[in-house]
Amino acid sequence: MFAPQGPTFRELAVQALSSVERGYDLLAPKFDHTPFRTPDRVLTPVSRALHGLGPFGSGLDLCCGTGAGMDVLRQVCRERVTGVDISAGMLSVGRTRERVSAAAPRVEWVRADARALPFGPVFDLAVSFGAFGHFLPRERPGLFAQVHSVLRPGGRFVFPIGAPPRPGSAGYWTLLAFDAVMRVRNALWRPDFVMYYRTFRLAEVRAELIQAGFEVQLQALPELGRRPDGSPRCRLVVATRAR
Repeated sequence: MFAPQGPTFRELAVQALSSVERGYDLLAPKFDHTPFRTPDRVLTPVSRALHGLGPFGSGLDLCCGTGAGMDVLRQVCRERVTGVDISAGMLSVGRTRERVSAAAPRVEWVRADARALPFGPVFDLAVSFGAFGHFLPRERPGLFAQVHSVLRPGGRFVFPIGAPPRPGSAGYWTLLAFDAVMRVRNALWRPDFVMYYRTFRLAEVRAELIQAGFEVQLQALPELGRRPDGSPRCRLVVATRAR
């Protein structure tokens, strides 16, 4: 599926009937050959925006997977870059593809649940790419509180968020169908595999970040285009630890 080096349909089916952790352990060796990896067309404009906000000392990639976001952090952090993921398989692949350079910041790969981060307030920047669908809406306030707790005062939590598809469009129906399939799967099969793409709504997320103690600003990512009404297709959420 997706590419000659990518997972087969059977492999994807086995992964989808596993837990989130086990599913990503199985997918890890072929993950970078699937559309699930955040593409460079998203990573590059985020990197440019972070250069305008930084430089930073230490950075955290929340739910780092095989490390696409870690490559962004290496460009804007001077001292240390840490990736956190619940999947040991994804972390293992990330370690093997790590680019070593004498001038690069120190890199760490930590297996942990993002809802219980094993750090104090030691980071200046936290990022995340494409992972929020793995958290139920009721879990988000606790997740945001965890990120707040590991940032130094003035630290930033930054992530892109795409505009929702126009109702009735192909993208709208695709996401609606995907979420419906996942809900049926989780009603009939255990363990759950949480992956819902329609639950991460900007207005709700912004309110929850503010409640967690962040000041929130939005930046358009013009490289990713605009919708017919002129609004950006993707915004960068910049949440600053206010206290």
